[in-house]
Amino acid sequence: MKLVDTSSWIEFLRGEKNECSRRVGDLLKANEAAWSEPIQLELWNGAHRDEWHTLEELETLIVPLHVDATVWQKSIGLARKCRAAGLTVPATDLLIAACALHHRLEVEHNDQHYPKILPLGADF
Repeated sequence: MKLVDTSSWIEFLRGEKNECSRRVGDLLKANEAAWSEPIQLELWNGAHRDEWHTLEELETLIVPLHVDATVWQKSIGLARKCRAAGLTVPATDLLIAACALHHRLEVEHNDQHYPKILPLGADF
């Protein structure tokens, strides 16, 4: 199972013919794609009307990983570590990374932040 970040979902939903989109498709076929509420929010916030039906279908197929109080606390700790390392990271990416770390999952992404921030949370 992998937590699929918004950046990878966008590639997949737009029908891009690239490695990232293929990986998401493979995770879906294997029933190993997960997402969390922040990812769903980002997708719905940016979705075009013609993508709504697909998102509704995905909601019935994808494993949801809930962001609870523990994940919020881990995201705050991760934010502190990132700032100490001189990294400025969007809050949503911190929350998604903390969710993946909490559930001990890799993040499927197409985003430059995760390779920098995930190692900082290795002790969570």
